[in-house]
Amino acid sequence: MFKLMGKDLYPEKMEILYDRPFSKESLEEDFVIKSGDWHVDEEGWLIGKNPENKACMVISKKDFLGDVLLEVEASTILPCTRDINVMWHGSWNEETNRRHVAYVAGMEGWWNGNIGFEKSPKYDLVCATNLFPFEPGRIYHIMVGDIKGHIFVVVDGKVCLEIMDPDPIDNLTYGKIGFEAFCSYLRFRNPKVRRITYDKVTCHYDPEF
Repeated sequence: MFKLMGKDLYPEKMEILYDRPFSKESLEEDFVIKSGDWHVDEEGWLIGKNPENKACMVISKKDFLGDVLLEVEASTILPCTRDINVMWHGSWNEETNRRHVAYVAGMEGWWNGNIGFEKSPKYDLVCATNLFPFEPGRIYHIMVGDIKGHIFVVVDGKVCLEIMDPDPIDNLTYGKIGFEAFCSYLRFRNPKVRRITYDKVTCHYDPEF
């Protein structure tokens, strides 16, 4: 479980909306390669390789609407040291061939080694910090999502970012999930999508003195 402001979340108790390991079949049946070099290896890793300074993505065919949590394992592939990115409540602009409305979270990105978050396509809501001790090549367990604009980024069970969007994405309209390489060489496995449920809690301090 993990705690947000005013909410306790238990992912293991949430309804699972998607739980299918990556394979050649699942990549073909469940996802669309929008740009970049993507394939699934014999160990079930989705491999993404993109040397360019732009977002190259695999996105889901299905929409996962409502308050959802996206969970995945990921790492850079050495010698790559940066930019693991995931998307939820997303969409794609076919005319520009670029990501459109979406929430995006990432590790070791934003040009300065930050863990962060951004709201596409205007990027008028961005949050980033370089306090996370990222290790290239290490496998991380990532959980991202939001509850009506209460956004969270959780890595290895630790809440790294918590953001409030005053103008949340319409999560009944935009529901794609995706995986992104931005001038990076990455791998992802064991994607899951869960329907968020939570316990409301009262935030308060007990006196310490």
